[in-house]
Amino acid sequence: MEMAAVIGGGAVLCSKGFVATRRTYLNDLPSASPVAVFNNYRDTIFARTKIGNRARRTTVGSRAADPTQKSSIVTEAGDLVIVPDNEFSLAKVSFGVIGLSVGVTLLSYGFGAYFNILPGSEWSALMLTYGFPLAIIGMALKYAELKPVPCLSYSDAVLLREKCATPILKQVRSDVTRYRYGDEQHLEEALKRIFQYGQGGGIARRSAPVLKMIREQVTEDGRYCLVLVFEAKALSLSEFEKRQEKFASFFGPGITAEIAGAESNLFEVRLISNATLQ
Repeated sequence: MEMAAVIGGGAVLCSKGFVATRRTYLNDLPSASPVAVFNNYRDTIFARTKIGNRARRTTVGSRAADPTQKSSIVTEAGDLVIVPDNEFSLAKVSFGVIGLSVGVTLLSYGFGAYFNILPGSEWSALMLTYGFPLAIIGMALKYAELKPVPCLSYSDAVLLREKCATPILKQVRSDVTRYRYGDEQHLEEALKRIFQYGQGGGIARRSAPVLKMIREQVTEDGRYCLVLVFEAKALSLSEFEKRQEKFASFFGPGITAEIAGAESNLFEVRLISNATLQ
């Protein structure tokens, strides 16, 4: 399937080879968990970009089985480096896991101390008093928890992010790479407005696309690009293409939206900043 036309204020040059390359690794992606999607991307991706008139091609090898592992560089080849997101933030910590772990620990030790199996019987009542509500709160948070999606960031895109990415693009990246509570899926409000669930000309909510991962890259003309990779088993490429302007409008201003499709029910929405380094 060929790439749809670019809309917005700027033009993005993407060769047929670029589309075919993207199609290659998108076809290999499973419709499994976000971690499985990330691992498959890392194992099969072939990224092709141009610096000036020189083409460079990199193959990303598998080094880490878990995208959450801490390392200074996940993998590098040629001039391209995939940079892990090692920045610490409380929003990237699961409060459900913390509450449940602390609550269960206090309950377990409290019961053990109460029956004189463990020392500290004088503190057993206090541990039971606080352990029970903490465990309940932790279970509730864990039930309502929405895990962050994997983020694949190239080093050249990371360098451009601060100066060229719009505030909305930065916010989108921040929102989908942290734990959320009470939401059914990432970008729920945006997708609801763009695809108009249950309205005339819209789609059914059960057919809504699901965000699987995001990717930061640089276009051939040197612009910052945030790629949203969606899985939509009940939608076709045309459903995304006819909403291309809505994507640009919702995530704008200052961006160009581009749609790319492949098999395996995966679609890319590329949000490209119109800002360039002077």
